[in-house]
Amino acid sequence: MYNELIFRPLYNGLVGIMDLIPWIDVGIAVIIFTAIVKLILFPLSKSSLLTQVKMKEIEPEAAKVRAQYASDRQLQALKIMELYKSKNIKPFSGILLLFIQLPILFALISVFYKIIPTIDPQYLYSFISAPDISGKINFLGLIDLTQKSLILSLATGAIQYLQLHFSLASRPPAPAPAGQTPDMATQLSHSMSKQMKYLLPIIAFASTYWLIPAQFPQAAAIIAIYWSTSTLFTLVQELYIRKKHIGKL
Repeated sequence: MYNELIFRPLYNGLVGIMDLIPWIDVGIAVIIFTAIVKLILFPLSKSSLLTQVKMKEIEPEAAKVRAQYASDRQLQALKIMELYKSKNIKPFSGILLLFIQLPILFALISVFYKIIPTIDPQYLYSFISAPDISGKINFLGLIDLTQKSLILSLATGAIQYLQLHFSLASRPPAPAPAGQTPDMATQLSHSMSKQMKYLLPIIAFASTYWLIPAQFPQAAAIIAIYWSTSTLFTLVQELYIRKKHIGKL
């Protein structure tokens, strides 16, 4: 079921792009393919991000609730959920996006691994032709996509940093109620956000330059392209949603 519902459609989608646009290299095809996947998932991403924006809008009220019921964690959680419900906020909506994205991510890794250096016809639908990609595995004619790439890994880390920088900059920490210092949860959340801004880019670089090549050596460079493109689209989508919707909340 996994192969038929997720892996094969993605495999054929990427091969189909290369068949439809035969003059592009595999790296460009991956960028186009990633853009299409992100656009398909955009409605879910939009819903998840709007939920985050709404939660930030009511954070001062949530901080008051946490302070009022600090001695009773169970009641505190209940009151927070009541607050979310009264504001028509579904805090766990992002979990649906995660459940959808994880199998797609795992399938994409398999797709990228099994498409280099040659396309396997056994995975193709009858109406999809298998183009010869032997001369198209150099990204922009410069980077061999069958090997890990320091340049692509550095680009992945840099783009991840930019995404987090602009994302966190647009989400300033909520002010504490007058006369009170921020509670421990708020301080911890703000501290973790600052740390992740620098930690995740390092993870992105290490993953695409060391960790992924150790398991999927032929797919490392393509995964770096996918990761960079996906992160860049996430940033653009977030900035678009915030500009278009934040003033209406």
